[in-house]
Amino acid sequence: MRRLEITRREWAATAAALLAACASSAPEPEAAQTVSAADLLARSIVFDAHCDTPGRMLREGWDLGERTPYNQVDIPRMREGGISASFFAVFTSPKGKTEPEATKFGFDMLDETVREVRKYPDDLTLAVSSDDIVKAKQAGKIAILLSLEGGHMIDGSLDNLRKYYELGIRSLGLTHGLSTAWAQSAESSDGPGGLTDFGREVVAECNRLGVILDLSHAADQTFFDTIEASKAPIIHSHSACRALCKNPRNLSDEMLKALAANGGVLAIGYYNGMIVDGYNDPPRTCPTWTPSAMRSARRLADDRERRLTELAKIDEEEVERVGRVPFEKLLDHFEHAAQVAGPAHMASGPTWTQQDTCIPSTRATSPTPRSSSPVCVDAASPTRRSSASWAAT
Repeated sequence: MRRLEITRREWAATAAALLAACASSAPEPEAAQTVSAADLLARSIVFDAHCDTPGRMLREGWDLGERTPYNQVDIPRMREGGISASFFAVFTSPKGKTEPEATKFGFDMLDETVREVRKYPDDLTLAVSSDDIVKAKQAGKIAILLSLEGGHMIDGSLDNLRKYYELGIRSLGLTHGLSTAWAQSAESSDGPGGLTDFGREVVAECNRLGVILDLSHAADQTFFDTIEASKAPIIHSHSACRALCKNPRNLSDEMLKALAANGGVLAIGYYNGMIVDGYNDPPRTCPTWTPSAMRSARRLADDRERRLTELAKIDEEEVERVGRVPFEKLLDHFEHAAQVAGPAHMASGPTWTQQDTCIPSTRATSPTPRSSSPVCVDAASPTRRSSASWAAT
């Protein structure tokens, strides 16, 4: 496939169009941008490397075919944004569940996600290969691929890994917020430090099956151990560049170079805590997980429309409270990855539907936020600002 050569301005216009389509209530891009973005989208396979929609969709009763105020991904938005393919993440937190419980949940969630996708055969198709993605594009459909976000959901069993593969899983995140007995997480001080011998068996079996290894939540040593053990390229489906933001999930320049040598890909995540320093100092909680949101969810459990509207309102109020960061802050990570690893080794992994004030917005920017505040990306920022002016208190 011929590679498209585009400028930063064209890329920004395309990204703005995608953000506008997936944001809850975004204005139309400027006319000149719309034409450029539409042309690029029509000629490209637009691949979202990480989408968190399945968990919220199943937990809160969303319908992929319905455009509602309280989500970022549905068929209408994907159509408007020109999405060609998306990895839907099957996920449950490793916190508060045993691995057998998490594994059972993973299989159940995978089954429900497949059923939801199959409800819309005219718009969506399940894909298990790159050929499937190309065929979907040619047929005017959106390819949905399935990833398992966290090795805790295989319960230390290669048999479970094989079962997931047979059911359509094509990417495995080795860890999440906690380490497993066989792989160290970037977000946990406890664990084996890197990959154990069993961790290397998992890597080898993924290579054999054709399951992409995703190290987005893996510790540095796990990254290097996996690079050494894997016979296939690896990915980070939603991380960013540590030179610009010191989040431990981000890749150092050394890691970016190793990733490029491996033939792998960094898909830049749009999560604030990976784009800018200060987001987690002090730690902040997603607005949809706050006591106020949880009370609203319980109070309106039997009234779906009112519940979704109320949760959307809570989320919007939190976004307005914390302010926004210029869209260029996100572009900085793409530029840095291109300069260090090379443009062939970068992609986009927005983590749509995480809804914790971290997802980029195209709405008008509010006053410059404090550097210690959680922020949203603003694609409407008309000019590039210096780091010093953005971080001003």
